Amino acid sequence: MNRVWRHDLAWAGFILGAAVLFGLVQQWPLARQAWQGEIAPLLAQARNQRRAEQFQGVKTVNLAQAYALFQQGCLFIDARPADEFNELHIPKSRNITPDMVEAAMAGKVAALARDREIVVYCGQVSCDLALTVAEKLQSLGFTRVTAFVGGFRAWDEAGYPADTGK
Repeated sequence: MNRVWRHDLAWAGFILGAAVLFGLVQQWPLARQAWQGEIAPLLAQARNQRRAEQFQGVKTVNLAQAYALFQQGCLFIDARPADEFNELHIPKSRNITPDMVEAAMAGKVAALARDREIVVYCGQVSCDLALTVAEKLQSLGFTRVTAFVGGFRAWDEAGYPADTGK
């Protein structure tokens, strides 16, 4: 019995090694970039390209532009889940997730003026919730919607004002 187990284990090791080798050969350019630490810019480029195609009608702003809009008194909408919003958020922002926008005219969305300047944000640069909410608000007739793609993480790291609770 012990001999059969070792034989099976040897075959499993061989198959695993062959699979790894085959994968490296097939994906060598990507594996080389990862080994050299160049994968992050490549992934960021792919994410930006996908976003440009998927959310082509949504205007975006960077951190400095978002802060300028905050100082002007624009309405900020936090697209993150309620528990994250309650922990820490941009002052005077409202928590409206993609699911809340799905309910269209219910509650928080119905009370908003269609022509008010709105900036939607989520957690970090890799998060698409802000773009999703902004796109949905535009489809409901909101005309001045912008997505802050840097997210709350960039806001907080810059030392800009933050608030806790609801």
